[in-house]
Amino acid sequence: MATVGFLEDENLEAIISRIEQKSRKIESLLKQSKPVEALKTALEGSLLKTKDERCKSANWIVVHRAIMAIKDVDAMFSSLDPEYYDILMKYLYRGLATGDRPTCDQCLKIHEKLTEKAGLGCILRSLADTINTV
Repeated sequence: MATVGFLEDENLEAIISRIEQKSRKIESLLKQSKPVEALKTALEGSLLKTKDERCKSANWIVVHRAIMAIKDVDAMFSSLDPEYYDILMKYLYRGLATGDRPTCDQCLKIHEKLTEKAGLGCILRSLADTINTV
């Protein structure tokens, strides 16, 4: 019997299909100049408990697109719910690991504000969580 939330047994094609649907929704939100809503959508359900790198990469691309669209980080945090903080921190570290200058610059800018807002515990939780990998 599978545990709710675990996607190990779920068809990988179904996961990719959901990520593609999410990507289309995010693009629509970005076209409507709603980058914070796009980020929320990108982060929702993104803790895929799968080890499949294709799924992780596809989801990262979606989250990366939303992260890079954020222009006003302070405004983002005024409407981003705290429930998203830990997963956002995980993605910021993934972004920093790319070594891509624009991505790193954006991730560092958001990381600074996120740490101010959520505290050091957010960093520790994101690093200590080895089950939910992005």
